[in-house]
Amino acid sequence: MTGVTSMIVEITPKRLELLHEAMPKAGVMILLVNPEDRALAQGQSREVLSAARRLGLELHVLNASSERDFDAVFADLNRVSAAGLVIGAGSAFLLNIEQLAALTLRHRVPAISVWRNFAVAGGLMSYGPIFGESYRLAGIYTGRILKGERPANLPVQQASKFELQLNQKTAKSLGITIPLSLLGRADEVIE
Repeated sequence: MTGVTSMIVEITPKRLELLHEAMPKAGVMILLVNPEDRALAQGQSREVLSAARRLGLELHVLNASSERDFDAVFADLNRVSAAGLVIGAGSAFLLNIEQLAALTLRHRVPAISVWRNFAVAGGLMSYGPIFGESYRLAGIYTGRILKGERPANLPVQQASKFELQLNQKTAKSLGITIPLSLLGRADEVIE
């Protein structure tokens, strides 16, 4: 096996931890996954459930396959009195990330996503790999293979650089005071 991984599944628990750090009194969180992307949904669910147990949080996993499912998800958020939302990775969410940011604002739900443009669009936080780095590594691999190296001889490369964005304007509108320890680790604070 060879290639490049951006560690999306592996860092999903870190997103839960960051959201919990911003809201330490929260007891119930939601993980949103796309059940049609079965392997990704199962991997993220397994990892985040384990992290929730370590943090003493109650975690509900909700499913959405497309934007037509979002209204039901936000109704369920209110039903279970969730304090925050971790948006899983996957193309269904990436393609609608600005709509998800708008919904979290409208429903006043603190949320975190893997994509930077979520925080830029008004979501509370984002934490994920620097995708440009993953693309750069993939380009290097492609070049090596085109020069004759056997793919079987190339190890899997992992993303090693991750970014944290905090939307301070959203935090203020939600009544959340982001701890200085978290602000100090942010790569970008959106005012």
